[in-house]
Amino acid sequence: MTEPLIRVIIVDDHEIFRSGLKMVINKLGYAKVVAEAADGAEFLRLLEQEETDLVLMDIEMPVMNGVEATRKAIEKYPGIKIIALTMFKEDAYIQSMIEAGVKGFLIKNIRKEVLDRALQAVYNGKTYYSEELWDYFTKSVSKEEKIESDLSLTRRELEVLALLAEGLNNKEIADRLFVSERTIVGHKSNLMAKTNTKNTVSMLAYAIRNGLINI
Repeated sequence: MTEPLIRVIIVDDHEIFRSGLKMVINKLGYAKVVAEAADGAEFLRLLEQEETDLVLMDIEMPVMNGVEATRKAIEKYPGIKIIALTMFKEDAYIQSMIEAGVKGFLIKNIRKEVLDRALQAVYNGKTYYSEELWDYFTKSVSKEEKIESDLSLTRRELEVLALLAEGLNNKEIADRLFVSERTIVGHKSNLMAKTNTKNTVSMLAYAIRNGLINI
């Protein structure tokens, strides 16, 4: 019996980019683009009439950006799996997309092989962050920020780090650890202070570089 195709929705305000991405996805053999949207608001309307397994979501768009669209989509459809499409210049949005609940990040100049791995990983319940993104943020952690011997992370802080690396957002981590979401926010604030980082991805890059977690 033939496996059903993975249903994908592409959300991006550039029609040519959507067309190219659609062509690549449809040629993978196991996935099919079932709908497209040019902004977050159009995407949310589509969700009311189109079933999907995966969403590829641009961040900066008119009418409604990817952060708001992701947050609203996951609030209404908790099981939806969203991968963010990003450019390096969108650093400021990456933290917000993680908090909104995306399960992966892909750089827009994506290679077919990377797209293939990302779609299969996220569809099967894993997370996927492109190597280019990790390299970019890891290099942004200067050599002077190398871990000091007296840096002490609590057992719970290490647990939170590991769950962040799995792609869980604040609420998911809180549910997993049976604590309040506010408690997780506090742990993350402490972690950023201890690692001298400003957002989740930079903090994870720091942790990976210094052997605190593995991905």
